Amino acid sequence: MDLSYGPEAEGFRREVRSFLAERWQPADRRGDELREYVREFRRAGIGQGYLYRAVPARYGGSEQPVDVIRAQVIREEFGRARAPMEVGGNGVNMTVPTLIEKGTDEQKDLFIRKTIEGDYIWGQGYSEPGSGSDLASVRTKAELSADGTRWIINGQKIWTSQGMQSTHMFMLARTEPDAPKHDGITYLLIDLDQPGITRRPIRQMTGEQGEHTFCEFFFDNAETPVSWQVGERGQGWYVSRTTLKHERASIGSADGLGNQFRKLVELAREMGRLGDPLVRDRLAEIEGRVLSHRYTSFRLFSCAAVGEDPGPVQLMMKLLLTETGHDIALLAQELIGEEGMTEPKGAGGRGPRGLRGPNKWLDQIMGSLGNSIAGGASNIQRNIIGERGLGLPRDLAMQSER
Repeated sequence: MDLSYGPEAEGFRREVRSFLAERWQPADRRGDELREYVREFRRAGIGQGYLYRAVPARYGGSEQPVDVIRAQVIREEFGRARAPMEVGGNGVNMTVPTLIEKGTDEQKDLFIRKTIEGDYIWGQGYSEPGSGSDLASVRTKAELSADGTRWIINGQKIWTSQGMQSTHMFMLARTEPDAPKHDGITYLLIDLDQPGITRRPIRQMTGEQGEHTFCEFFFDNAETPVSWQVGERGQGWYVSRTTLKHERASIGSADGLGNQFRKLVELAREMGRLGDPLVRDRLAEIEGRVLSHRYTSFRLFSCAAVGEDPGPVQLMMKLLLTETGHDIALLAQELIGEEGMTEPKGAGGRGPRGLRGPNKWLDQIMGSLGNSIAGGASNIQRNIIGERGLGLPRDLAMQSER
């Protein structure tokens, strides 16, 4: 099996390394100085065609042709140099690709450049109390103003990541209350800095609460221009499927799963359990799935490089990653024991044996549960695999909902 990228790609790799050696020298920069340095570094990366390759130059991207091998080389070399790539979060991963596919020219001009430069931070306004995985049941409503130029929004959204930091939100709102469940929903963009919007952080079961966690939003006659509506009125369900496609693609990776497994083996060794036959059996079972995910990602990468359709296997990747990550977290919890459910106090203090500083394994355990919901619940993913991948009939319960 030849896993090399070929001489052309290796020549490109040398080019990327040379750029990074010259331009990524953060040294002792801190605070505002470091932030500005990173911003200028990203602009230089865009100028070289390394960053925001799928974003048109008109909107601040480098507008490069699709080349999965070059894109992979860039990821590898930026990772090796520990250099920043694109701005993270919902904006770049979800809002920008959705606008490129479905947005108007005005929306692209207004939002894409400021999003990729980090000026706009986007929250996701999908889930509501009682409307989680079943997004078609959203009840937040939007009604046209008397002059027909604005949507007036009332309702509640919940589980918004980065909600306390967000400047804007993409959301689903019901605009046709008498339409069938999956129709009558409109996809809206909204500025969160206005009267009529209240945001409140949600205290999580880990005890975490603050600007980097979830929050809930309350809308009381909040407004957004009709021109900020993405897609046709009442067709938001279909626009949201574009966004979810990009969200699923951004959740985790083969490298991330491999790193989690290596840390799990280190934990077993530190806890003196690496020689335990039962633990070794569990580790071997998990490693098999980690390697399966990695080699399947190689297959998908190879198909993409030559323009081939890999078939239904690509539908399974998010589900496999989610479930394997959860099994890693569960075994870590068993290795640590009951101490693993108590987060050590104090920044930089050492907790129970096997834990350093705040209990990162506790975060992993709780986070693995969240990943089974993010980007489409695991049961929804199984339905997609069964129906689209295996050609099975549609779930009867889902049919009755339609």
